[in-house]
Amino acid sequence: MAFTRPERSFLPSLFGRRAGEEGRSWDGSTLSPSPSPLPKGEGVFQKTDGLMSPGGKLTMTRIKSIKNLIPSLVIVCSLVAAPLTLAQEKKEPQSKLVQFQMALLRKGPKWTGAQTPETRKILHQHLVNVLALLDSGKAVVAGPFGDDTDLAGVFILRTSSTEEAKTWVDADPAVKAGLFVAEMHPWWSEDIFKKRNLPLEMKTLYFAFLKKGPNRKEGDGDTPQVQELQKAHLANINRLAEMKKLVVAGPFGDDGDLRGIFVFRVASLQEAQDLCATDPMIKIGRLAVELHPWQVPEGILP
Repeated sequence: MAFTRPERSFLPSLFGRRAGEEGRSWDGSTLSPSPSPLPKGEGVFQKTDGLMSPGGKLTMTRIKSIKNLIPSLVIVCSLVAAPLTLAQEKKEPQSKLVQFQMALLRKGPKWTGAQTPETRKILHQHLVNVLALLDSGKAVVAGPFGDDTDLAGVFILRTSSTEEAKTWVDADPAVKAGLFVAEMHPWWSEDIFKKRNLPLEMKTLYFAFLKKGPNRKEGDGDTPQVQELQKAHLANINRLAEMKKLVVAGPFGDDGDLRGIFVFRVASLQEAQDLCATDPMIKIGRLAVELHPWQVPEGILP
């Protein structure tokens, strides 16, 4: 995956993925046009030297020569066409990344944390709505964070349109009631999401926001030092993916403090922290990590 911001390159081979992360461009090879078919008709013979008899009529010898020439021409055309067909088959693969919209649900003005009959009713309606979005395919994954911060949870929605995604999120009963407010971000990933298991079973994974770190300098992304760090960053991502510890990663499409995410399938928050600490970009402080336990329906993620 060839992304424009180096530290937003994720998973060059995770889930059979990409190649370089943040510009999202793959160039296919340019093919030459196929050979033109042999022209037909009298005009061809009239304009070709040595094929006509003096009286303007074809001699039998010339006809036989032409007949003998046709198989050779067919073979030559086949030999020319074969490499072109092979070149078409070997064109560079297209990007496997898909743009989604991520809605970060933050606690809203009406959030109190009190478990009143009214809030329980709204949160139950919220759960019903989340499952409906998942089952309809509008949402690919969604779930609450398990710690006590201002972030309540995440929706990842199958659309490239911020307006369409916001319409879906704003219709959520908990958002309408002011318990949550949605912060929208374009986000890129391979489409590795599956349908949830039935009956519903929630599983705790660990969600890491990758943010701009304190040692990041604007405009230094193209320096040789950062480019070498980027290669090591990608190699580490591959290593974690091959260990089956890292199950989701992808960059945000806007140019804010949030650069991307990791999702870990591990036994504890501490293990997720330890794995994040192996990333070269995090080691030098170019990226910073914010980790949350994340409950998601089982079956959706690898």
